[in-house]
Amino acid sequence: MSPDRDLSADSPLTLPGFFDALAQGDLLGGVCDDCGQVLLPPRPACYACGSRDVDVEQQSTEGRVYTYTEVNTAPPAFADDAPYTIAVVELASGGRLLGRLDADYADVAIGDPVELRVREPTEAERAVALEYEADWPVHEFVPR
Repeated sequence: MSPDRDLSADSPLTLPGFFDALAQGDLLGGVCDDCGQVLLPPRPACYACGSRDVDVEQQSTEGRVYTYTEVNTAPPAFADDAPYTIAVVELASGGRLLGRLDADYADVAIGDPVELRVREPTEAERAVALEYEADWPVHEFVPR
């Protein structure tokens, strides 16, 4: 992306644009033309080298658990969900993405294969979202 290109609110390099694409089934990531860093969600500047030469590319929805933890004391809106597992997943395309993992903590190991799925937010998720985030889809990972 050229540094002089204007960004609009619906650009895939913004969170609204990222979630609009996700709602359509497209997982988009920024890829730095200078250092190759994959940025998930995408952003207009690379956090690894600072370059603003970032392109948007389709990302794999398959990956492996990079790290994970169990949430036992959840925020009040999600207290009924606890305990639940969250993970950082390294996607096959090289980027890493944080999300809830639909598996019990005891059944997960680093390196486990997972796949991203997209769903509508629950009422609890909508209740805690900012107004403009309420209709954004939710991504989570499921074991393969």
